[in-house]
Amino acid sequence: MEELQKQDHPNSQNDVVDDNDDDSPKLSLETLAALKEFLTEQNRSLVAEPEPEPAEVALVTEDWRLSQFWYDRKTAETVAHEVLTLCQGSQSDSRVACIACPTLYAYLKNFNSNIPVQLLEYDKRFEQYGSEFTFYDYNQPEELPLEMKHAYHIVIADPPYLSKECLEKVTQTISFLSQPGESYLLLLTGEVQRDRAAELMGLRPCGFRPRHFSKLGNEFRLFTNYDPGNRLGGWKQED
Repeated sequence: MEELQKQDHPNSQNDVVDDNDDDSPKLSLETLAALKEFLTEQNRSLVAEPEPEPAEVALVTEDWRLSQFWYDRKTAETVAHEVLTLCQGSQSDSRVACIACPTLYAYLKNFNSNIPVQLLEYDKRFEQYGSEFTFYDYNQPEELPLEMKHAYHIVIADPPYLSKECLEKVTQTISFLSQPGESYLLLLTGEVQRDRAAELMGLRPCGFRPRHFSKLGNEFRLFTNYDPGNRLGGWKQED
């Protein structure tokens, strides 16, 4: 009797099980869980908002009478990121001094408003930066507040002129500001100053080539007193 009842009900449970016992592929529970997680992550990436780009840095107009030529954005960002990397890798108080390079100061503060940076600059338009501005005339290289002496772990300089006299006096300022024996020095100046930079401060050129918004005829270089490794194009091998 039981056999007859099974035949009379073709849609019984046993028949359904038989229909499913075919050769169609089946996913394990672990595979289904992994697939669900993958699809969830894909959906998140589609709806995620893109990270905002750094805001444009507003600069005053160049004054050619003061030999002012601002870096282009790539140069300013590259050097600023290098300074921030040095700050992050330092165990000491990483105070930064920018000598005659207001573009770099502006980009550093744009990337990290809390970084302690002092701008030394002749152009008094930059008094807008308040206590982080110090009037500087390279002709009086050490006419600076006494509390700034040997107070900076990182010093970046961009002498306004490519003369021997200018570099020698800026070197005096760097020596005044930097912490003896443990400071990072970065110098942005013309290729023609390579030998003087090595003689005065023991600096070597990096592979990275600074550029300016105004197309200058002189080739500029970035010199450092430390090996940047793979950053800044590394130290350039001597010819």
